[in-house]
Amino acid sequence: MEYRDNFNPTISDEDVFTEIKKERESIGYYNLPFTDTTLFKEYAKNVKQSNIVVIGIGGSTLGTYAIYKFLKHSRDLSKKLFFLETTDPIDIKSKIEAIDLQDTLFIVISKSGTTIETLSIFKYINSLIKCDKHNTVVVTESDSKLKSYADANDMVSFEIPKNVGGRFSVFSAVGLLPLAIVGIDIDELLRGTQKVYNDFFEQKEFYSRILKKARFLVEYKYNFNINVVFSYSSRLEGFNKWYIQLWGESLGKVDINATRQGLTPIGIIGPIDQHSFLQLIVEGRRDKTVTVIKVDNFDNDLKIPDIELEGLEELNYLNNIAFSDLINKQADATIESINNLGDIPCDVITIDGVCESAIAALMYEYELLTSLCAKFMYIDAYNQPGVEAGKIILKKKLETN
Repeated sequence: MEYRDNFNPTISDEDVFTEIKKERESIGYYNLPFTDTTLFKEYAKNVKQSNIVVIGIGGSTLGTYAIYKFLKHSRDLSKKLFFLETTDPIDIKSKIEAIDLQDTLFIVISKSGTTIETLSIFKYINSLIKCDKHNTVVVTESDSKLKSYADANDMVSFEIPKNVGGRFSVFSAVGLLPLAIVGIDIDELLRGTQKVYNDFFEQKEFYSRILKKARFLVEYKYNFNINVVFSYSSRLEGFNKWYIQLWGESLGKVDINATRQGLTPIGIIGPIDQHSFLQLIVEGRRDKTVTVIKVDNFDNDLKIPDIELEGLEELNYLNNIAFSDLINKQADATIESINNLGDIPCDVITIDGVCESAIAALMYEYELLTSLCAKFMYIDAYNQPGVEAGKIILKKKLETN
């Protein structure tokens, strides 16, 4: 007698937590909050160049960009950070024209060491300036071809652990090295992640809220397949882009029963998208969850001036209101309007302020949320066979060109 089934009983919170704890032994991102930052800070001290150019794509750039974008206007940074991450020739040319290549350190990042986009751009840079040990550093796996290239040219290299996937790598050398070089406090970044790590694995507040959210998103995935992150600060634009890659590439998979799974990420910015996408949320199909992200302290005292404009006196109630208060009231109005409808799942994350620990904690929380959703969905969060198939086809097309 043979018996087969495709039943997936709902896994308990305790079993999921046990699996996540066990996964720490093989999946490296969990333990990145405790990375030793000494080598990154020592290297950063000796960088003389004013411009730092990261050459990479996807997981090699998005997390770093998210943190840099969030912090750069609140920090007195002595160096500028640029990203060359697309093969769009107009983008490459326009960015390079704005950079003094003679005063630039290039950070070439590729986990595999053979990323076509990254190495294509690096080849072009080499046609413009000699890239050598004085102006180039490499971040890659220990046995990649890019590492061999760095060794052959006496270039400094930093390792991406094999068990850390690119989209989960921001708290490794991938992000910590360039951020340390431009002057961001990477130890404070890690302190933010450590708080979430300790709280989650000690089963405190973060454990409850992340687990509850993951279970809801998965159990109602057929009702609410679209997950909207509504970030009320333009500084979180980079976070939105990072979230979209993390969510899409991790959760769009075929499960153990050959059933296609996936949650669709959308990242929008308030208050700009209050005037567009909010209409779709409020009166469109009920297929979306909404997470509103607020910033408690913008570290900025810009106010609406106490002036009167002829013909617009009825708007004088705006006078002397801080723009930070205005944007948070706009967020609160959006939250209230959604909650009043009673049929749109909505949660609110308020981060402390514009600081290293706040953005790092938010990003680490989303990494944990992604892993938990994958466990509930019976999929592997850390591979990307759909992306790899496209890479193979591209390589064949280029080789036969």
